Amino acid sequence: MAYKFKPNKSVAKRLRLTRTGKLKRNHGFTSHLMSARPSSRRRKLRRPAILFEGHARNMRKLMGVSGIHPNKIRHERELAAAGKLPKDDAPATKATPTKTVPAKAAATPAPASGASKKRK
Repeated sequence: MAYKFKPNKSVAKRLRLTRTGKLKRNHGFTSHLMSARPSSRRRKLRRPAILFEGHARNMRKLMGVSGIHPNKIRHERELAAAGKLPKDDAPATKATPTKTVPAKAAATPAPASGASKKRK
């Protein structure tokens, strides 16, 4: 029986994957003694940072998403924007599904207030 891959949960909790495949991380040095730091540094430390691609490749392997390549996604988007990429080879982006409302729910109006409900 083959070994089942287990992603490293500590890496998954510390990093977030963007839509383009890059990894976002939070800054260190933000837990205490912030009054001693300039306000400009405190603002900069609040913002997330993008992980360097050399490290990000290793972290994606640990997270179990090593099949995502940000430079390939960027290149395909540039080609699609330039019109050099055929429609069949257009990059697949995550499309947000649209909500469909059942016909019965859309046809029946909701009661105006809770007073119309009968209590026993």
